[in-house]
Amino acid sequence: MRRFGVCLIRKETEPAGCISMTEISFLATPIGKIGVAAEEEFITKVFFKIADLPEQWQRGDQNPLLREAQAQMDAYFAGKLREFDLPLYAEMSDFSKAVLEATLEIPYGQVTTYGDMARRLGNPHAARAVGSALNRNPFPILIPCHRVVGSAGSLTGYAGGLESKKFLLEMEKQFMQKEPERLL
Repeated sequence: MRRFGVCLIRKETEPAGCISMTEISFLATPIGKIGVAAEEEFITKVFFKIADLPEQWQRGDQNPLLREAQAQMDAYFAGKLREFDLPLYAEMSDFSKAVLEATLEIPYGQVTTYGDMARRLGNPHAARAVGSALNRNPFPILIPCHRVVGSAGSLTGYAGGLESKKFLLEMEKQFMQKEPERLL
C-alpha cells in the first residue's frame, strides 16, 4: 500500500502562508550529489543539477523532513527501502499528476514503457505526453521515473543522466535478490 502521493494544490486555492521558505539539503549518493528541497512540511523538489539553485534557498541540514529524506535515500541505496514515505508538494496539471501516480505503481526492480503507461492511463496514443510529464517529474527517485523505458526496452532520457538511470535499474534488480525481512 502506498503511503504517500502527490499533493496537488493550485495557487489560487492555496491557503495564505502555506508555503514560505525553501530549505535545501545535499545528499551524497552512489550516483552523485542530489539536492532535496523542502517547504514547510513538504518535499518540493529533488534535483541533480546543483549549480542551478535559486539564491534565496537556504541550507536546511537540521530540517527534520530533510533529515528523514536523507535517511530514506540512504536506506534505498542500501537496498533496504523500496517505497519512500515522504510528503510531496508540487503544482502540476491533472495529467502530470496522473502520470506520476501511475509511476508510483511500477514495482521496485521492474520497468514499463511509455506506451504501456499511456495505455494504463486510458490513452494509448499519449506515450510522448507521458514522456513529457516524466521529464518534468519534480521528484526523481522518490517517484521512480527511472523505471520507465523506451518501447524496445531502451534507456531514454533521465534528469540525472542515462548512466544514473542504468545504475538505479541495475541496483534495484540486484537488491531484488535480498531477503524481504531485511527491508524497512
